[in-house]
Amino acid sequence: MSILTHTPVLLNEVIQALGVQPGGRYVDSTVGGGGHAAAILEHSSPGGQLLGIDADPEAIQAAQEKLRAYRNSVRLVNDNFINLEAICLKYNFQPVHGILLDLGLSSLQLSESGRGFSFRYDAPLDMRFSPHQERTAADIINRSSETELAHLIRTYGEETRYHQIAHRIVEQRPLQTTLELAQTIERATGGRRGKIHPATRTFQALRIAVNDELKHLELALEQAVNLLGFGGRLVVISYHSLEDRIVKQFTRRESLGRIRLINRKVITASPAEVQANPRSRSAKLRAAERIIPPVSYSRVTEELHFLVDNKEDGRGGPELWEKLSVTF
Repeated sequence: MSILTHTPVLLNEVIQALGVQPGGRYVDSTVGGGGHAAAILEHSSPGGQLLGIDADPEAIQAAQEKLRAYRNSVRLVNDNFINLEAICLKYNFQPVHGILLDLGLSSLQLSESGRGFSFRYDAPLDMRFSPHQERTAADIINRSSETELAHLIRTYGEETRYHQIAHRIVEQRPLQTTLELAQTIERATGGRRGKIHPATRTFQALRIAVNDELKHLELALEQAVNLLGFGGRLVVISYHSLEDRIVKQFTRRESLGRIRLINRKVITASPAEVQANPRSRSAKLRAAERIIPPVSYSRVTEELHFLVDNKEDGRGGPELWEKLSVTF
């Protein structure tokens, strides 16, 4: 699939969940090919602004082409969303009306990057989102002990045949390409059965480990809520149970204070979308809105009144602005 024909997942649901409005300020933390970003800019016109972030420099290039018509309203940054707060602070892009994290791989990464994300194409076992990262999938495959490999495949891939796969990998290594690894896994599991290729979960596990995806997600979620203004929306699309579990637990925990859940039941793709775009089959969308807890609201209100009442002494202006920026 070419990046030019890339179809963003759950597009209408994302726009609705973000509550996109004209003049709003939004962050697409995984801008990819720019499909969601283009729709956000369209619906936030006139006056909308978007900050697009992606660790993959090739994705940034693709997004620049996709978003050319909105070049005066968008800023694209080649960085990892683990640095979300620092990026927004650097570009004075806070507070924001909405933040999107689409955790899936882009079509460019799957089919055209040559970096080993898919076993449908023979490529080096790389799997890094950014070329600046040091460790590759080949490093993990060829340097880890059998016990370490088994643990990784079981934990990040939720693969039940982790012992057999890890043992066969150690027997056959060094392994350097996607097809070598996929064929090794097929032999370890007795061949293909059903619709899911036996290498799918192991490839998932390696990609998660190479990019430290789960830890980065946990840190990014916390930062995202910090950046939202009052009423701002956080929308996350996940594609496997490990990601969704983190998002679900985080939003439920934070719903006791800083946010409220927009959808208590996870949103999935319609049968029509799945048929048109099979990549949407496993997508799960969760959304939340920033609120001010009653206790915090009362305390902040009292402090703001104090600052306004004492603004003649020179403290009110900058302190009031800082308080408003952080809170609202």
